[in-house]
Amino acid sequence: MEPELNSYVTIDEEGALKQAEEIQKRIESGELTGPLAGVPAAVKDNICMEGLKTTCSSKILSDFVPTYNAKAVENLKQAGAVIIGKTNMDEFAMGSTTETSAFGVTRNPWNPEHVPGGSSGGSCAAVAAAECFFALGSDTGGSIRQPASFCGVTGLKPTYGTISRYGLIAYGSSLDQIGPVAKDVTDCAAILEVLASHDGMDSTSVQREDYEFTRYLTGEVKGLKVGIPADYMGEGLEPEVKEAVLKAAKVLEEKGAVVETFDLGMVEYAIPAYYVIASAEASSQSVPF
Repeated sequence: MEPELNSYVTIDEEGALKQAEEIQKRIESGELTGPLAGVPAAVKDNICMEGLKTTCSSKILSDFVPTYNAKAVENLKQAGAVIIGKTNMDEFAMGSTTETSAFGVTRNPWNPEHVPGGSSGGSCAAVAAAECFFALGSDTGGSIRQPASFCGVTGLKPTYGTISRYGLIAYGSSLDQIGPVAKDVTDCAAILEVLASHDGMDSTSVQREDYEFTRYLTGEVKGLKVGIPADYMGEGLEPEVKEAVLKAAKVLEEKGAVVETFDLGMVEYAIPAYYVIASAEASSQSVPF
């Protein structure tokens, strides 16, 4: 499907086969026993990989080959994931459709006439089309979550500081987080356990006491408080989206969760504030040569 979808900027066929051969030996020797060992994965093209072009889907960086791995990539490699390539994106992660890439648009696997969302559209389209089992994206103000929704996959923006930003060519450093894209929540939790770690190379990296995210996937939600912001449920919301959200809330409520509607107050200023902060940070930082 890749010629039609254009999910990838770079496919590292030779490197992936070499990784797979080495990882298979480590699996057979008993060295690698984790859930990501031998699993094909992809990485958004604004996350540095040693020896592999990292372009941010821009001609400006078309020949940029990092001399180091991002911490998130290093963690995946140590877990035995097989990274098969770098995924397409809106140039420098500034977009929401993956149509602004210098290397062509990415198309939605469910309907090639539709956009996959962005800016992590390549990662989400690749997972949706089974061109990899999971992928890394980056999220400033929705760049994982929105394309995950468009492509019918699960995307997670972790709490800031949970995953090291070292090696991420950021849009807005105070907002950006690397996160997983996969077929379901269980996969995302397993990937997050590998990605999350304290990193001395990132001053905003958080030292957590608990990294066992899959331990909480019990299906038990009794007593959990779920908030539905009324501000988001009005004008501009597609009826199908509203119906899906309320249906999910009802399922949680039936299982014992406490569902409440609340008012966020100054939500009308959230998007203007985002654009001021993100644009200011984007214009005041340089890419990591």
